[in-house]
Amino acid sequence: MITRRMLLAGGAALTGAALLPRSGRAQALFAPQPGAWRNFQVVTRLEVVKTGGAAKGWVPLPAFSEADWFKPAGSTWTTNAASAKTVGDPAHGAQMLELEWAASEAAPVVEITSKFATRDRAVDLAKPGSAAALSDKDRAYYLAATDFIPTDGIVKQTSDKIVAGVNGDLEKTRAIYQWVVENTYRNASTRGCGVGDVASLLKSGNLGGKCADINALFVGLVRAQGIPARDVYGLRVAPSKFGYKSLGANSDVVTKAQHCRAEVYLSGFGWVPTDPADVRKVILEEPPGKLAVDDAKVVAARAALFGSWEGNWMAYNTGHDIALPGSSGPKLAFLMYPQAETVAGRLDCLDPDTFRYSIKATEISV
Repeated sequence: MITRRMLLAGGAALTGAALLPRSGRAQALFAPQPGAWRNFQVVTRLEVVKTGGAAKGWVPLPAFSEADWFKPAGSTWTTNAASAKTVGDPAHGAQMLELEWAASEAAPVVEITSKFATRDRAVDLAKPGSAAALSDKDRAYYLAATDFIPTDGIVKQTSDKIVAGVNGDLEKTRAIYQWVVENTYRNASTRGCGVGDVASLLKSGNLGGKCADINALFVGLVRAQGIPARDVYGLRVAPSKFGYKSLGANSDVVTKAQHCRAEVYLSGFGWVPTDPADVRKVILEEPPGKLAVDDAKVVAARAALFGSWEGNWMAYNTGHDIALPGSSGPKLAFLMYPQAETVAGRLDCLDPDTFRYSIKATEISV
């Protein structure tokens, strides 16, 4: 059984046996490849339960853009807010709809329709290409520490132990990916997608959480080696075409389908998709549940999620430490859920009694 405690020594490479499915089992298929584009429409409806006074809201918009796999097609909205405008976080560029409701508005509401196109991704890590290098500014940005993802102290120490004796950015990144898969676990009781407080996670020695914790850990450990990396925050919008129940939205209601993924920038390859958190999700949640690490479904997902993604997911942004414009509350570790404030302060976006929203996703033709 994989330990739930942090293993600071070893783990840089796995034995061949650990990567093979149990004998007698058919090999599962999880092999995303670039192909046809798919178009989606996502409708987000937000209602703010007031206790008197004015109210404010901030709803993330899918404005992230990468020509090879994600193309936003704009957002429109209807609302009874006195003011509604698109704004960007000045430090990180995360786009959101900022709303202000008058004190006289008894039932603040907004409905936002966002459209986008997406497709599967896969990078052939055996064949370096001619991907353009990051600018000095972008490289520095994607190596920088954040409030919750430091790159020194215990993060650097852990990262150095993982890659000891490993050469090259690709192999160092692969070693970190395998270590995170081996040493973390998905904690079903974690609220939302987690917080992503990497140093606290490592200091606790108990590496449990959800995607915002596990993938942030991966990003921090990679950045600590001087390799650019980032979290991409988004939302699952469709079932997995490979039959993985745990890796798709299995209903048109995707209100609780938020998911962040991770990327690393490797010379010759460009941005490479990864998702160690989803490997742990497969282990815990893929039917019948609590799969062994050598189960065929786990083996297939583990291999594919270092270098590929399925295009059943919408990207919002890559921002960290988000300061909401005009907010009186603290910064957010990330912007993946709608946010609101009333005279009572910042509302809990995971509490349906005080903060009501629904999100529906539909595949469309254009």
